[in-house]
Amino acid sequence: MNQLELISNGSLKAEAPKFEVGDQVKVHCRIKEGDKQRIQIFEGTVIAKRHGGVAETFTVRRVAYGCGIERVFPLHSPNVEKVEVVRMGKVRRSKLYYLRDRVGKAAKVKERL
Repeated sequence: MNQLELISNGSLKAEAPKFEVGDQVKVHCRIKEGDKQRIQIFEGTVIAKRHGGVAETFTVRRVAYGCGIERVFPLHSPNVEKVEVVRMGKVRRSKLYYLRDRVGKAAKVKERL
């Protein structure tokens, strides 16, 4: 078990981005199309963070053209270039799955000052 921890600690990112559930973030992820690579930005609200260590993931939700889109990103993946915090949200829950049922302004999270 000790060797497994050493390997997993070696693959952690040196400076992991600091954000919490409820924050609005821009995730810069690397997309590979054929032999080319490009950076695509996915902006939305963080509704969940799971696990810890090398297996840590976070779920980002956005609404585009009236359709809700959720993506799960591994935090320490080499495909996740960087995570920018656009605004910090004020929430009292660790998982914001209730936002799936809300529409319009009711689906917004208050801003933390």
